[in-house]
Formats: sequence, structure tokens, C-alpha cells
Amino acid sequence: MTFEDLSAHIHPKDRDRVRAAFQATRAIIGPFEIDFRVMLGEEIRWISARGQGDDADIEQRVMYGVFLDVTGRKQAEEGHELLAGEMSHRVKNLLAIASGLTEITSRSSGSAVEMARELTQRLTSLGRAHDLIRPIPGEEGKAALLGDLLTILLAPYDDMGAFSGRIRVSVPRMGVGDAAATTLALILHELATNSLKYGALSVSTGTLDVSSSPPGNEAVIVWTERGGPPVTAPTGPGGFGSKLIVRSLRQIGGSIERSWQPEGVVVTMRIEKNSLSQ
Repeated sequence: MTFEDLSAHIHPKDRDRVRAAFQATRAIIGPFEIDFRVMLGEEIRWISARGQGDDADIEQRVMYGVFLDVTGRKQAEEGHELLAGEMSHRVKNLLAIASGLTEITSRSSGSAVEMARELTQRLTSLGRAHDLIRPIPGEEGKAALLGDLLTILLAPYDDMGAFSGRIRVSVPRMGVGDAAATTLALILHELATNSLKYGALSVSTGTLDVSSSPPGNEAVIVWTERGGPPVTAPTGPGGFGSKLIVRSLRQIGGSIERSWQPEGVVVTMRIEKNSLSQ
């Protein structure tokens, strides 16, 4: 029996790796273990193969080994890695936000006492907005209004005093369910963080408009930045934040488009009306 006889169902991306490991077992004495994927139609399962190399302990041409289905373990490991990556990304974002909010507050404060008070207010607002990203179990509310949700999320980033009013929200009255509110909070928090680091909210002259038209079969939310540093379309597949936005929108039947205009980025999000109310 050849390796090709055994490998018909091995995932194409794992086949060369498993072939090399299989060949290595012919020269290494002792136990071996390797994990790989197999294809069962369109279903993918993870297998852990364990046995003895170089025919160790063979008896009358019979070798014993085991193939274990470890799909559940692999899925759990992937989930843990994804969660760890997301938590690391959020911590870095929060540190960048704290730095950016300090810069914004310094522009509109006349004294250290005033700056401390305003910065505390911003960080408190940020905490309320962050609660929307991960609601406390048992304390989820009913459907919220989209305008109220946007106002809470963006309040920490708006200037005060002479610089106030550069963040404008104009949306029709529409309800947002708990699941969609949590997802939207995560997405808008990510967009605001990027704007604070690189876009319109990073300078005192920048403005942000968030608008929406009355929903038909889908709700369309448009995020428009103006007056910030010149922007250009990024190259490559995008960072963790971009992937997080796309993945989160897919969970509520949505999509996202970005237009990298010289005067500022325009982000258009489309969400199915039924998904928005869930």
C-alpha cells in the first residue's frame, strides 16, 4: 500500500506535510504523532494519527496504530487563538484611544484641572460605549434606537468647547436589536479608533458625519470623514481590525465598502433590515 492509497481524503494543503512525516517514520524508531485534515465531501475533519516509526514492535508483519478524530479540540484551539488575537488587538486600541483622547482634550482645556475633568468624562463615556461591545450577561436591554446607539459610541471622541460639534449623526428613527447593537458597537468602535489614529479625528480640523436613509430591505449606514490627513488605500490583505469588521458584519448579514478619497475615507455598511432588529 502506498502513501497515495492512504492520502486520497487528506486535505490538499496538508498532503505534502503528511507525506514528509510518513516518510520520516521509516527512518525514526519510536512513537510518532501528527495532526492533519481530511475531506469528507465538503466537510473538513481533523485527524490525529499515532503509531510507531520504523516498524518498532511489529509482530508478524502487523503494525498497530490509531487515528483519532480531534476536530472538537482543534476548533476549540482555533477559537482560543482568535479570542487571544482579538483581546490583544483591543488592548492596543484602548491604549491608542487613551492617547488620542488626551490629545483632543488638551486642545479644548484651559487648565490642568479642566483637562483632568474633561478627560475623565471622556474615559467614562468610553467605558459606557465599551459595555455595548460586550454586554453584561443578564443585563441586556431591549431594542435601542440607532441614533442613541451612535451618540453613545461616538461621544468620547467629540471635542468640547470651541471645537465641539465636529461629529454629526443624522439617521432616521429605527430600532436595533441586542445582537445587532453589540456587533455595530464593535464595528463603530474599530472605525473610530482608526480615525483617531490616522483619520479625521486625529486632527482638530477633521469632521465625521454618520448618516443613514430610511431602511428598505436593508439599512445603509455611511461613515464620512473629511478634513483629516490625506488618505490612500492600504495595500495587502488588511490588518486584524479590518478582518474583525468584515467578520462581524457577516454575522448579521451585512457587508462593507470603503472608498479611499483624498479628502477622507467613506465607509458604507449595508445590513439586512431583519438582521438589524435582532
